[in-house]
Amino acid sequence: MTVNILLVDDHPAILNGYVSVLGFNDRDIEINPTYCHNSEDAYKLITNSEQINHFDFIFLDRSLPPFPEQKIKFGEDLALLAKEYQPKAKILMLTAHAESFIIYDILHLAKPNALIIKSDATGEVLLDAFHDVIDGKTYLSATVTESMKDLLEREDYLDSINRQIIVLLAQGFKNKTIATQLGLSDSTVEKRKSKIKDFFLINKSSDEDLINEAKKLGFI
Repeated sequence: MTVNILLVDDHPAILNGYVSVLGFNDRDIEINPTYCHNSEDAYKLITNSEQINHFDFIFLDRSLPPFPEQKIKFGEDLALLAKEYQPKAKILMLTAHAESFIIYDILHLAKPNALIIKSDATGEVLLDAFHDVIDGKTYLSATVTESMKDLLEREDYLDSINRQIIVLLAQGFKNKTIATQLGLSDSTVEKRKSKIKDFFLINKSSDEDLINEAKKLGFI
């Protein structure tokens, strides 16, 4: 079996390394690679009308030379584009950034099939990610998992009161009732809801969006 893989990174040597590692997969899969080193070339390949739904896997670095003409700033912009033009492709993203909010932003916006921090990216990790994605699983490298755990435990965003607000909102209670139950003022409840929405990166969204996001992340 042969799979078509698009690999996007501005360091050619890194891409050659990825392909070498993937060649050791245990599924008897032959790798047919296509290389890109910037967002513009990746954009053109992903949206090429003659190659729609051509790629089986797309490996994307988050930090790439941008393509401002098409508003492509980061790898997650290409990931969203790939979901439209290459819907069968499994997306594996790699980044050197281990900051919790950047990781959350990638997972929330791009929803890749795998996210690997480059400092975690040993040959074994790459193969584990590749195999898991083939098996229909989502793969998160160790640093991603740890960073998300730290982020979810941030007391200034998700302390016990904020978690109670999320649960009460999901039960259909309005601000006034929530304030009474928790011994808060209406304005305090509203401020805390704004903080929760900021944490979920849905700042200007509705309470219903907040509830849906909380469900996705397992808070309720």
